Amino acid sequence: MPEGLIWLETVSDLVVETLTRRTFYYQVATIAVTIAAAWILSRAIRQRLPAPTVTEPGDAPAARRIVDRVGAVAYYTRELLFPAMSAALLGVAVVLSGEFFDRTWLVQLVQGMNFLSLLYVIATKVTREGAVKYFTLIVLVPITIFYAIGLLDDAIAVAEGIHFDLGSISVTAYGIIRTVIFGALLFWLGRLSNATGQNFIRRRVTHDDTTRELALKSFQILLFMVVALLFLQIAGIDLTALVVVGGAIGVGLGFGLQQIASNFISGIIILLDRSIAIGDFIELEDGRSGVLRELSMRSATLQTFDNKDIMVPNERFITTAFVNWTHYNKKQRYPLYFSVAYGTDLEKLFQVVREVVASHPQVLSGPQLPIEERPDAEISSFGDNGIEILVEFWMEGVDDGKNRVGADLLFMIWKALQEHQIEIPFPQREVRIVHSDKKTSPG
Repeated sequence: MPEGLIWLETVSDLVVETLTRRTFYYQVATIAVTIAAAWILSRAIRQRLPAPTVTEPGDAPAARRIVDRVGAVAYYTRELLFPAMSAALLGVAVVLSGEFFDRTWLVQLVQGMNFLSLLYVIATKVTREGAVKYFTLIVLVPITIFYAIGLLDDAIAVAEGIHFDLGSISVTAYGIIRTVIFGALLFWLGRLSNATGQNFIRRRVTHDDTTRELALKSFQILLFMVVALLFLQIAGIDLTALVVVGGAIGVGLGFGLQQIASNFISGIIILLDRSIAIGDFIELEDGRSGVLRELSMRSATLQTFDNKDIMVPNERFITTAFVNWTHYNKKQRYPLYFSVAYGTDLEKLFQVVREVVASHPQVLSGPQLPIEERPDAEISSFGDNGIEILVEFWMEGVDDGKNRVGADLLFMIWKALQEHQIEIPFPQREVRIVHSDKKTSPG
């Protein structure tokens, strides 16, 4: 008999033998009951979920982005609810089938196919990150296939048999593969959790910026410790031995990482004593200045008005002097200088200038303010070419960037001086040519 026919006959005998066993139909019934239960539960849960919201044409762009994101989450939650529920209940069915029927291959196969469909939808529709897609299709899908056809345990046994020794430590291929796969998954989940936690904490409008940053820093430290401990457990490293080794290494690293530790502790002190907060306008000792945009574990980020970032180590806010313009009070006083001719009617000038300055929408003015906070004009000094005039005004915020109040006021004052024919002096020189009547004699 040809070899192909022998193989076909063997397969047909195996199929007939399988179909004649009761355990096969027990597994089919278990699968049917499990899928029916998953469908009923997922439908009941779906009816209680809020319907995806739809943006209106008049919504703001930020509101539209939030609504669209929430709607996408709600949509995919509804779509993935049934396959996820089926996979979970089929896992229970695998255990029950092995316990009562001593056969699990068919239930396990259906569960693996369910997992494959779930992973495919997540990799192609839900996530937008390319790394997650490739990790799902290249790593998780083959593992699921091996599990579905019942070869995963055999593959693990083969990988555990491949090992080599590093001194007293035995390293297996399975340990390396497990560390790489679950380590990558763990760090991706940690990064995702970090971003989600930051967004959640920063959206808590009931707390001030400093409290949010303190909570954010504490959350990052806790998350880092949890991820590190889980990774060590996955890698199979004994934590008790690590404590002894870590103590010796810590002494050496303490000297090398002294500056990093100093910046870290300084950041905690800054957040606790509330000397600076997000949104403050800070001027450093070297003259550089900017709005405090971010406080991290190592440094603070000052954003200048020309959209450049200045990275300042946290230690500098503890050991050096700096000027915080807007921490406790955002009201600032600014001076303006110009000159007028000596023949100017100063009483009329002061009245005109005060009215012009007070008319600016960002200048603080009005009888409700203290006299020292109202716009004022006065003589600064007597110059060589004219009288120096000092104008003082108060405003909310810093006079730079989007608030160019000083430049606006100088232009408004110049127009007012032109309208009232008030002269702005400038240096003038007279050149006289003196003619001599004496004639020079030749030679």
